[in-house]
Order: sequence, then structure tokens, then C-alpha cells
Amino acid sequence: MSAHVEVVSTDLRRTKVKVTPGTYLIDVLGEACQKFNLNSDKYQLKHKQKLIDLSGPFRTSGLVPGAKLELVQKSKSAAVVSIALGVNGQRYTKKLSSDMTLWQVMRQFEVAEPGLNLTGRGTPKSSTGPQGTSGQLYFEAPVVNIMGREYTSMEDLQKTLSQCGINSGNIVLRVSFRDTDKTLYEAMQDIGQYLKEVEPDQPITQAGEPSAPATGSAPAIEEPIEDLTLAAGPKPVKESTLAEPELQVGSAEAATAAVPVTPAAEPVPKTDPMDIVDEVVAAPPVPPTENTTSEPSDPLAPTGVFNAPSSTTPLAARVQVDDSVYEPTIAHAQLRQQQLLQRAQNQRLKSDAELAADAAEEAARLAKITRVDIKVRFPDQTSAQWTVTPEHTGAFLYKAVKGVMAHPDQPFRLILPGTHPIVAVQDGNKRLVADYKLRGRALLNLVWDDAASEEARKSPFLKGSVASRAQEVVVPDVAQEGEDEKEVQAGPSSSSGQEVKRKGDHGLDSDAVKKKLGKLFKLPGRK
Repeated sequence: MSAHVEVVSTDLRRTKVKVTPGTYLIDVLGEACQKFNLNSDKYQLKHKQKLIDLSGPFRTSGLVPGAKLELVQKSKSAAVVSIALGVNGQRYTKKLSSDMTLWQVMRQFEVAEPGLNLTGRGTPKSSTGPQGTSGQLYFEAPVVNIMGREYTSMEDLQKTLSQCGINSGNIVLRVSFRDTDKTLYEAMQDIGQYLKEVEPDQPITQAGEPSAPATGSAPAIEEPIEDLTLAAGPKPVKESTLAEPELQVGSAEAATAAVPVTPAAEPVPKTDPMDIVDEVVAAPPVPPTENTTSEPSDPLAPTGVFNAPSSTTPLAARVQVDDSVYEPTIAHAQLRQQQLLQRAQNQRLKSDAELAADAAEEAARLAKITRVDIKVRFPDQTSAQWTVTPEHTGAFLYKAVKGVMAHPDQPFRLILPGTHPIVAVQDGNKRLVADYKLRGRALLNLVWDDAASEEARKSPFLKGSVASRAQEVVVPDVAQEGEDEKEVQAGPSSSSGQEVKRKGDHGLDSDAVKKKLGKLFKLPGRK
């Protein structure tokens, strides 16, 4: 009886794969990826949002004929698999990585269990000849049985656990042995040559005659072994080989010849301290920036004057930014969802006592401010900066600005940018810090009043004596590596202080992203 399953790829392509009760799901994955022209080593199968065990046949998977399977990308990092190895009625357990081959798994168990021989077994056989009966060791090839499927050839044993459908969890490997017509020496030579062709980067040692038959002795040859633990990656383990008796005599000379000879380091010429002549090196000039300002004696004089930008294109428009910066992340969706939830909740109005406490707290913060740097940007894009104290008022700032103007008799206004409704600093007795809440470094835009003359609008704003002291604004290169690690606050009016960390990748697959975004954009009919 044959049936089929439907496999849906990540780009929503569909294909049908015929299956029988004995069809292994790893073969279903391979056939589907072959039809989609994809690499089966990079994908897994899901059914109803759950990963499927690909090591078993179809009849034990719990799937029904016509089931819809989803093709999802496999994690790039190898998982840890708990392996139980059954051989000759004994069971051994070990945790290994899913990217190890079956041959490497057997070698790991040989190293971990003294006396266990899986890859170098030999059994004596008698052959009748003209001189009588003589014994010879013949190779016993290991056969690995996984959920009823046997892996016998050397090509099969070079498959990784992941390629056999084992990506996580627990699995039982049953190892048996079958007789071959090759002698143990010839088999070891063929295996070493094959491994050298498969993994040319790793040195493979040639093996000779083993020291004992297949009675549970140590293996006759050891390939490079990689020991994996849960916390660390693969570590190379020292190789140990057992060579023929005539080769063991010259082992010391071979070991000496194998040691690489490193050339002696060239002597570094020494410098006599008495030959060093003291020199006075001038410090490099510091480019003028907005921070390198001088404190003038006249409080109305600006601490810094800056020229207009040389380019008509704003600096922000010339910065090359990757398009991925503008792609919304899960953090943005969570932030938006929290804001909607906060706006949907009823909020109690603050009492008079709470309002008085907030006002006192704000006044205490403003009282700690000792100075504020105010930069005024003029209509021709030149700018000047002043340092004010909490006692200075709007009239002081207007008087200071008029001191650098080429037409001080023309009316103008000082506007705080980014305020709605527009807030203008008045030429009066209101204090800049206490009343206008200016702090740190503030920016004001100067705009002409409607009564200003056309001559003043078209002529340079700064008078000649001030314009001659203008500097170029040097914008420092700020590293943007730590921007992704900043925390995004839950909302501007959040009283609980919850914060969501902004990350470029949360380790969520496409299904989890759809589920997260589905909660945010609730469609009609959804709960």
C-alpha cells in the first residue's frame, strides 16, 4: 500500500512524495529537497509546528497519508545528542554532537570505553593449502543499525548523525559485525586510504597487523578522534597507532624526523639609551569643534562662531546606512504593542499633592543646573554659541544675538525646534532655565519677523568682525557598534519602567515571528 505526503517549502512551493509504511522520513526529506533543488543537509521537516523525527519509518511517525509537512531551515549550530550504543549485549552511553559521522561516533566510544573494539576487529580463519593449515585474520566490518536501517559500507558510515535523521534527543545505535573476504591488514590500508581522500586535511596513519583478534581487545588503528563535550567544541585528540614489529624499531628516529624544525629568531638590535637624543615633539593641532570654545570676558560675546556648511546636501542625507537598519524587529513590534496596551488602559488623574510633588521635583532638578550652552542657528546657516547661567533671561539672549548681527535693528524671533505648538523665547524677563526649561546643550533657530527688510534677509547675517572669527564645524565620527545594545524604553509615559532590549536577531524562526506579529496586527474575527 502506498500513499503520499505533501511538502511545502519556505517559498510556498509544494510537492508530493510517495511513501510506504517502511519509507524513512529522512528519504522523504531528501526527495523533497531534490525536487526543490535544495540541499537536504540544511533543512528539516515540521508537522503542526513540531519537528519530526527523521530517523524512523513512516509507520512509526504518527503521520497520516496526505499529511502536510513544512520544510524549515535547520539550525547552523550542531545539537547535542544522547547516544546509547548497544554491542554484544552491552550498552554504552555518551553525549556527542550531531555533526559527527557514524565512524567518528564508534571511535569516540572506543576511546571512552577501554577494551571496546568496533572498527579494527579481526577473526581468524583457516585456509587449506599444500603446506597444511595456516591461520589468517580477516576483517569484521561494523554494521550500524538505526531504527531498523543498516549502515554497512564505508560511505554509509561517513554520514553524520544529522544526515541519518538524528538532530536532537536520544537514540539507540546497535552495532553488529559481518565477515568479509579481506584480511585485516588490507582492510586497514583501504580504510586509511579512504579516510585520507575524504578528509585530506587530517593526517591518517597507516595501520599494520593488529595485536589481537576480535575478542574485545583494543583497536589496532586509531584515526584522528574529536572529543566533543556539551560546553566546548571539537578538540583534536592525540593519535596513537600500532605499527608492524619491523617498523617499531625505527619509531624513535621517525618521531625525531616528524618534529618540525623552527628557524632561530633573528637577534633584535639593541638600542643604547645613551644614543637617544631628547626631542621636543609638538602636539598635533586639535581641529576646532563645537566643544573647543573659549570663555570670553564679555558675557554677551559668543563663546564660538561657526561657518555655514559647505555642501547644500545635509550631512544626514550623505551618510550611507544599510537598508536593514530600517527593517522593523521584534523589539519594535513589542514596543508598539505595549504602547497600545498602555493607551487602552484607564489612567487616574493625579491629585493636587502629586502635582505639587512633581513640580517640586522638577524645580529641584532645575536648581542643580549651573550652566547651559545655547547654540543659535541663523537664517544663512551660520551659528553662534553662548554660555548662560540660571539667572540669564530671554532679554539677555536677544541682546547677545543683536551684538553679532549685521542689521541689529531688524526684528526676529528665537524658536525652539521640535516643539508643538511652537515655543518662542520672548524678549522679556523670563529665565532661560527655570521658565523655558533649557538644560545641557540647547539649540534655537532664528527666524526673521514679517516686518524684516528684504536687504537684511539677503545679506550675510553676521557682521564682519564676528564672521572673521568663524570656524568650520567638524563632525566627529561616532562609532555605531553599540547602538544595537541600547535598551528601548517601553513608552514615553510608562510608569512601571519596563524596558525591552533591542537586538538584531532574537533567535526566533519564521513561525515564531509570524506568531508575534499576528498578536500585534489583530484582524477582524480573531480573538
